[in-house]
Amino acid sequence: MPSHRGANGTSETTPLLASALVAPEQDPEVAETLVGREDGPGGDGSAAAAAAAAAASGAADKPLPKMQIVLLCYARLVEPIAFFSIFPYIQQMLQRNADLPSADVGFYTGLIESLFSLTQMLVMIFWGRAADRLGRKPVLVFSLFGVTICTGIFGLARNLWQMIVFRCLAGVFAGTIVTIRTLISEHSSAKTQARAFSWFGFSGNLGLLFGTLIGGALADPAELYPRVFGGSAFFREYPYALPNFVVGGIALTAVLTSALFIEETLPRRPRGGGDDRQAENGHVPDANGSKPARGGTWELLRAPGVAMALYVYGHVMTLAFAYTAVVPVFWFTPVALGGFGFEPYQISAFMALTGFSQAFWLLVIFPPLQHRLGTNGVMRACGLAYPFAMGFNPVLNAILRSGLSDTVFWVVGPIFLLIAPGVSMAFTAAQLCINDVSPSPKTLGTLNALALTLASALRSFSPALFTSIFAIGAGTQLLWGYLAWLVIVLLAVGFTVAVRYLPAAGEKDYPEDGTREAVRQAEAAAAAAYPEANGGNDANDRGQSAGSN
Repeated sequence: MPSHRGANGTSETTPLLASALVAPEQDPEVAETLVGREDGPGGDGSAAAAAAAAAASGAADKPLPKMQIVLLCYARLVEPIAFFSIFPYIQQMLQRNADLPSADVGFYTGLIESLFSLTQMLVMIFWGRAADRLGRKPVLVFSLFGVTICTGIFGLARNLWQMIVFRCLAGVFAGTIVTIRTLISEHSSAKTQARAFSWFGFSGNLGLLFGTLIGGALADPAELYPRVFGGSAFFREYPYALPNFVVGGIALTAVLTSALFIEETLPRRPRGGGDDRQAENGHVPDANGSKPARGGTWELLRAPGVAMALYVYGHVMTLAFAYTAVVPVFWFTPVALGGFGFEPYQISAFMALTGFSQAFWLLVIFPPLQHRLGTNGVMRACGLAYPFAMGFNPVLNAILRSGLSDTVFWVVGPIFLLIAPGVSMAFTAAQLCINDVSPSPKTLGTLNALALTLASALRSFSPALFTSIFAIGAGTQLLWGYLAWLVIVLLAVGFTVAVRYLPAAGEKDYPEDGTREAVRQAEAAAAAAYPEANGGNDANDRGQSAGSN
């Protein structure tokens, strides 16, 4: 399994959306994941360490498994496509199915999406533990199959309660994103994780784009394409079935490719030993082989660096949810009230430019920058830039209000949209921080589940909160309509401070291959402090972690 930096990793072990297109041959180190499990229960520490060191030197020469990353990124597309595909037509569907007044449509739209996120939050830990216990691949395939069914039937909903139930059922199968993140981590090494997770993030952006396109282009096909679907009684009865069937079909292809071609990364321990039975019952012996300790979420949260990494992850995700909720409303709002006064086609153009810029920063800039500065270095750089990136938005409105030539805005605005999305590297770096502090490969699925549970909880209320703040500011003209941006800038300043306290596991100068003995000592200390994660007196596990650097 891959080495994850709690006490023993380098700063560059963070999984990102690794770019096979960006320097595909430059980072051939991938297999920190497969080190030293073969000692057996009777192996001694020196044998484990020697085997681990030998395996590590060979692992460093192994290339990133590009096909596995491609397959995982394809599976990654499913969740954002399913989530965003309903956005173009959900208001019309609510009015048709529930006969709601226009004033209430926004509330119920938000309610359906909040319940989806809340459902994900409730089940995320379950999926993470299942991935750590049963294996990554079976959880991924089962979750994708559940998404296929639940997404396919959403378009058949005939009333408000059916819409809520079907949407919540789709949220139940949240195991896809947990297991994909874990699998990408375990297919990557210290120097390839940034590239791998760069592609992971990019595939999420593609899912958002394709989801909205599918929903907008295929909703109510009998009206949009009467020559093709006008004679179909089914699509007149169920006008929103087609986009959901298409999304379900995409999810089904991901089920098949995942089941047939994705490789399992969770090693299977031999059955029949006492230690195995203890592990299956939630107990593992401590580092000295004495009485067993019970592991759990609380113990994982108390592991070195975990709580701080989760806090920083939650902080940057709150910034992401706030910005993505406010900016479309900000662009649409009239200039006199504090916005840009854009038409829909202008909003689409600015969204496309933002997406292009994010892809460039993630695929081209992030991997070499993370390699040079380390994960924490990238986070600190983004932390310094974030308040300025958020604070410049009202400046652009002030340019429009000032009566200057519109040419100034149309020169400065696009340049800003090419530069400011560089702060999105913080989202990928935050994922790498989570991987870096994982006490053991055995806990990586659960730790990712904790992070995603936190994100789901934040996503369940953040959009409504920040759009409400924006509406209050625009309506009352408090701070010239810039109230929401002031709150976001202050939140960004808090992020600038928070990244200063990130765990050392993400530092560029954290012990690497040249200091294996120091790493072994750190791993031994981690095993003693966190026996339930590191497998107690299992020399194989210690050898694996020590050698994976």
